[in-house]
Amino acid sequence: MRVVVVGGGIGGLALGAGLRSRGFEVTVFDRDTDVTVTGGYHLTLDDRAQSALAELVEPKIMQRLLASGSALRLRERDAFWDRRGRLLGHGPDLSASGSVDVDRITLRTLLAEAVGDDLHLGRTVSGVGYDGDTPQVLFADTAVSADLVVGADGAHSVVARHLAGGPTNRPAGIVGFSGRTLRQDLSPAEQQRLSSRSGTAIAPRGAALYVGFLDPVGNAALDAPELRMSVTTGPTYIWGAMLPESAATDTLRTLRGGELQTAILDIFRERRWSEHTLEVIAQADPQSVAAFRFNAASTRAADLAPWPAGRITALGDAVHATPPTAGMGAGAAIRDAASLVRHLGESDPATAVGRFEAEMRQRGSEVLTLAMKTVRWILATDTALGAAATAVGTPILAAAARLRR
Repeated sequence: MRVVVVGGGIGGLALGAGLRSRGFEVTVFDRDTDVTVTGGYHLTLDDRAQSALAELVEPKIMQRLLASGSALRLRERDAFWDRRGRLLGHGPDLSASGSVDVDRITLRTLLAEAVGDDLHLGRTVSGVGYDGDTPQVLFADTAVSADLVVGADGAHSVVARHLAGGPTNRPAGIVGFSGRTLRQDLSPAEQQRLSSRSGTAIAPRGAALYVGFLDPVGNAALDAPELRMSVTTGPTYIWGAMLPESAATDTLRTLRGGELQTAILDIFRERRWSEHTLEVIAQADPQSVAAFRFNAASTRAADLAPWPAGRITALGDAVHATPPTAGMGAGAAIRDAASLVRHLGESDPATAVGRFEAEMRQRGSEVLTLAMKTVRWILATDTALGAAATAVGTPILAAAARLRR
C-alpha cells in the first residue's frame, strides 16, 4: 500500500514517520526546501500528544525530544495581569503536569529525521484528484499516484479544499504578532515579575499579550544533555501580542522585523499599556518578530471533514484549523496521525479512513472549543471588560474590569 502525504509540517511528518515504521510505502511532499525554516517558535505537547507520538517514532526520538523540551511541571504557576502589570490571578498548579514545551524547529527536525529519504522537499502540490479509481497528487509538470492521499498541508490546504469544495476554516477575528526575547535582555524588575512562568495580560479594546517561558536547558523534561538539540539554549520568553482584526492590523501584517516591532509598540502605547509591560516586545530580536492571522474551523464536529470517506483524506489544521490560544493544535495533528496509522493497520483503507475521520471530528471539535473560548474571551474585551466578565463568567475578567482604569 502506497501513501502520499501532502505537507511536511508536524502532522504530515508524524504521519510519515508512523507509516514508515510500520512498513508502509510512504512519500511526504513539502514545498519548503529546509525543515528548519518554519513559522512559529514553540508548541506544547500534553500527555495525549506525547503518547500518540510514541506510537509513531522510535524511543530514541522521544528521548531526544524530552531532552530538548521544557517541562511545565518545573515552572511556576501561570499568571494573569492587566495592562499595567497588576496581578489578577494565577493558573492551575503545574507540578503534576506531564506537558512539555518544545521548539517547533526541534520537533520538525526530529520528525524529518524519522521520515528520512521518504521526505521530498521543494515540491509544491498544485492539486489532487482521481485517475479513474486511483488517487493522484498533481504538480505543475507531473502527477504521482497512490493508494491513499492524505492532506497535511495546513489551514490553506489544497487537499481539504478539494474534498470540501471550498475553504474549511475562516478568520477568527484576531491578528497575532510574535517574537523571541532572551530573559537576560530584560530589566531586573521585569525578570522578577515575569519570572519562570508563562502569563497573559489583558486589557480593554481587545488587546492581549501572552508571554510564554521556555527553558529547555534549565527546565529540561529529561536530564540528558548528550541528547539535547533544542534551538533555544537559555531562558527565553516567546511572546504573542493579539489584537482584533481591523484595517489597521491588516496594514501591520505587511510589515516585517524592526518596522513591525515599532508599530506593535505604538499601538499598545496608544492603548495606554504601561511601558514595563511592553519591555518584552521592545527587547525582542527584531528578526524574530512576525505577524499572522488566526484562522479557525467550526467547533461543531459535524462540520469537520464534511465529505464521504474515501481514499483521499486530510488531517490537522487542514481539517480543524485551530488558533494557538489553547496550545493544542500541533498535539491534535499528532494524535490524528497516530489514529490514522492505527486504523490502517487494522482494516482496509476505506474502513480505516472512515473510522479515522469519525475520531478526528470529535478530537477537532474538542480542541477548537477550548481555543475559541479564549478567542471570544479576548474579543469580548473589545467592548467593556465588565460586560465580558458577566458574559464569560471569568473571575479574572471580573478583576480586570475593576482595574481597567
